[in-house]
Amino acid sequence: MIKKDTVLTGEALVKEVCRRIRVGRSYWDAHNNRACRHEREHALELYNTLTQEQKEQIPQVLRVWLRYRSEKYFGLHRTPPQGKLKQKPKKKVQ
Repeated sequence: MIKKDTVLTGEALVKEVCRRIRVGRSYWDAHNNRACRHEREHALELYNTLTQEQKEQIPQVLRVWLRYRSEKYFGLHRTPPQGKLKQKPKKKVQ
C-alpha cells in the first residue's frame, strides 16, 4: 500500500495506476460498487497526472475500462451514492 504523502514518479506511478485500476475492476466483478468507485477515483486522479508516453504504457484493456466502461456507470450524469436508508419503525399489531 502506498502512503498518500509519497510522491510517485516514472515507472512507479504507472505501476500504481495499473494496480488501482485492477483493484477497481476486481471490486467491480464482486459487485462492490462503493469500493470500486473509490479505487476508480484514485486511479483517475493518478492517470490524469501521467504524460502521454506514460499513458501508452498502461495496457489498453485497463485504459478502456477506466475511461469508458466505468464512466458509463460512475460518471457525473449518474445519481450519486446515498447513505444507508433508514428503516421505518414497524407498526405494532394489536
